[in-house]
Amino acid sequence: MNALFSVIIPAHNEEKYIGKCLKAIKAAAKESRDSVEIVVVANRCTDRTADIARRFGAVVTENHDKCISSIRNSGVRASHGRIIVTIDADSIMARSTFAEIKHFLFSGKYIGGGAVPKFDRMSLGIAVSSAYVALNLIPMMIKSGGPLSGTMFWCRRRDFDRIGGFDESLVSLEDMDFARRLRALGKTCGKKYGTLRKSRIVTSSRKFDEFGDWYLLKDRRLTKAIFTGRDRKAADKFYYDVR
Repeated sequence: MNALFSVIIPAHNEEKYIGKCLKAIKAAAKESRDSVEIVVVANRCTDRTADIARRFGAVVTENHDKCISSIRNSGVRASHGRIIVTIDADSIMARSTFAEIKHFLFSGKYIGGGAVPKFDRMSLGIAVSSAYVALNLIPMMIKSGGPLSGTMFWCRRRDFDRIGGFDESLVSLEDMDFARRLRALGKTCGKKYGTLRKSRIVTSSRKFDEFGDWYLLKDRRLTKAIFTGRDRKAADKFYYDVR
């Protein structure tokens, strides 16, 4: 498939969410009139995730690792598009997403970037927890040269390959590490790390639904362990063995 975009979606038992994610991708592709390939990486799925993905015309590949970096990288290897976009299965992109990514990349000023997330519901606990997470990320952002947006990453395939994709030695915080290295690559060629201005991402609040809106503050030991990026026990509890 000679696609301009390849959208990579890691998915572990996502039958509740992935249909909305795929529907939004299709709408954004129609809006931009670009060829978009969707690759869903079914990770240890025991539900209807893969079947739903195929009904939407997605390529489905399997990966059994408990490592989100490995899952995303395997999806990129199975794809063919010139521009890589990564998004989680419980997130919904805006209709303007592909058009805005093209605007950024084709300007020649940007190496790639991320997007701003918005939870599908909000509460005081979620707001305070989000601020707490941002506070913990400040040292990494200062070290990298400024704020780093995440949630949905986008860059040219050649640049994804140049930085080696996602770091598979990390079991968490791989997203901010990827953003940091992408920004560093941009600096070597006079390009900036961008954040989509119009195309926000709506992401589910399911972690808060599962653990409570204040869980990040109530269990700060777990939160700090996750922020090391290398604590397997914490990552399994928080990400890989939740459902």
